[in-house]
Amino acid sequence: MDREKIEYHVLGLLEAIGEDPNREGLRETPARVARMLEEVLEGTAYTNHQIAEMFGKTFDAEGDPDMDSAVVMKDITVFSYCEHHLALMYDMSVNVAYIPHGKVLGLSKIARICDMAAKRLQLQERLGKDIAEIISEAAGTPDVGVMIRGSHSCMTARGIRNAEAKTVTGTFMGAFRDSSELKELVKFD
Repeated sequence: MDREKIEYHVLGLLEAIGEDPNREGLRETPARVARMLEEVLEGTAYTNHQIAEMFGKTFDAEGDPDMDSAVVMKDITVFSYCEHHLALMYDMSVNVAYIPHGKVLGLSKIARICDMAAKRLQLQERLGKDIAEIISEAAGTPDVGVMIRGSHSCMTARGIRNAEAKTVTGTFMGAFRDSSELKELVKFD
């Protein structure tokens, strides 16, 4: 990311909304915003393939009869920013399930994948697809289900201002696509 360019534009934005960027509380705001964007949009620097490689630590499960059922992780918390309004998508909870095909991911890697994929300007629908693709590649399985529930400040703080609105999306690959039993594993309680 180009911090200098971000600082320049944040300074212009402050001026455009009628603020004095030289007043006490705003003097360092352009630099703070640049550092924040670098942190919260870190995932922008990586492709799905690179994230799969980064967090693709797996363990051999070949021939292990206990490793032929789905691995499910629920209530992974993430946040992201809507690409339409640069608005915060918050209180997001991600449920992920996959069926191992000879290897399993380290559990923390599932949460790290969700977190890094969310650190992009996103649509919730695409975020689910990205997480599913990354899990599929990292775990070496075509069978992945992802459900996300979240609030969008472009709905809750502006526009319709419906503070209770939640968006739920699902992405289902492989065996999850046609199996209602497998889809149940990733549903919200």
